[in-house]
Formats: sequence, structure tokens, C-alpha cells
Amino acid sequence: MEKVTVITQILNANDQIAEENQGLLKNHRILALNLMASPGAGKTSLILQTAKALTGRARIGVVEGDVASRIDADKVASQHIPVIQINTGGECHLDAATVQKALKTLPLSEIDLLFIENVGNLICPVDFRLGEEIRVVVASVPEGDDKPYKYPGIFTAVNAVVLNKMDLAPYVDFSFDAIRKGITSLNRKAKLFQVSCRTGKGIPAWADWLEAQWRSKNKSGIAQK
Repeated sequence: MEKVTVITQILNANDQIAEENQGLLKNHRILALNLMASPGAGKTSLILQTAKALTGRARIGVVEGDVASRIDADKVASQHIPVIQINTGGECHLDAATVQKALKTLPLSEIDLLFIENVGNLICPVDFRLGEEIRVVVASVPEGDDKPYKYPGIFTAVNAVVLNKMDLAPYVDFSFDAIRKGITSLNRKAKLFQVSCRTGKGIPAWADWLEAQWRSKNKSGIAQK
């Protein structure tokens, strides 16, 4: 059997489970985000800052994906946020089947926004749907302004780009215009947020946008669960 055929079968099977996940989340009025980035871009920090900004407005849950350890999951749990750790044991991405298992152990009735923090990688994760409705890539200033040019696949496929560590912009060789041009050349519909998880700057606008996305899925306002 040709390699391309095998890959197609794997992706088709994954997409079927992702649809099941999305149906489950929809039944619980949960808006799920697939959060993707390279290692160290600040995915976990963004989740924690977002949870803080949305206190009293929307309830957060997290699926943490890593190759190994539960360091990030412990950080999230310390803030009393429901979290499940998935260790892939070497795989460079999460898949719908592993997320489905995680969903069965989360208190879905207590969650409005579910962050699925994918494995740190800008290539593999974008090929695997997990059941999310929103896809987000986190880029950071120290990584440089060339990421959209080097990794067009992921920037083409997302609904939003969060540019983190903006507080470091004065100290590194970075052009916001260059990265914005790269993003818009690939994906004009993607929302672009400039934030600093260290200072909190830009987080309110990002959190407001997320809450609006969730409320648009639940016309009656905060879901009664």
C-alpha cells in the first residue's frame, strides 16, 4: 500500500473522531481552541493569563499535550483550573483519539472554553483536527519575524495569531510589519493579537475576542449547565 494512501486513511479516521469530539463539546456548549506553537512561545502562560482575564466571565478547562512530563499541567492545576495531561511519548502532535479519552475525564459541565495545548511544533499539529472550532498559533518576538514565511501551512490554517513577548521587541531584531505582512499574505481572515504574558499588555483584547466567540455560539449568553 502506498505511503500516501496510508496517511490519507489515518487522517480520515482522525477526522471522524474529531467530529465526535466536536459534537460532544457542542452538546456541552463548550468552545474548544487548538493552541499551537513552537516550544517556549508561551502557550501555557497565555492560558493562565486568559483564565485570569476571564474570571467571572467564562470558565476555563485545559488539555495539556507534551512529549513528556506534566510540568505545564501542574502550573495550570495550581490555579484551580480543570486540566488533563496527555504525554505523547515522542509523537509530535496530539490526535483526536487521545483528546477524546481526555474529554471523558474532564468535568465538561463546568467548562465554557477548552484550551487544547498541542505539542510544541509548527509542522505536525496542523494536520490533525481534534474537535476544536478555533485554531490559534502563538508566535513570540524572540523567535523572529520570519515564521509565517518558513511555516506557511500553520499560519494559513488558523483563525487567530497571538504574537507574544511584545515587551522584548525593543531588545531584539524584530519587525512587526514583516510578520504582519507574512501573516496577511497567507491568511487575511486571521485575527492578530499583540500581547505580553509577562506584563499582561494586550491580554484584555484577546480575552474579549475569545469571550465573544464563545457567546456567538451560545446566543442566550452564559450557558446554563
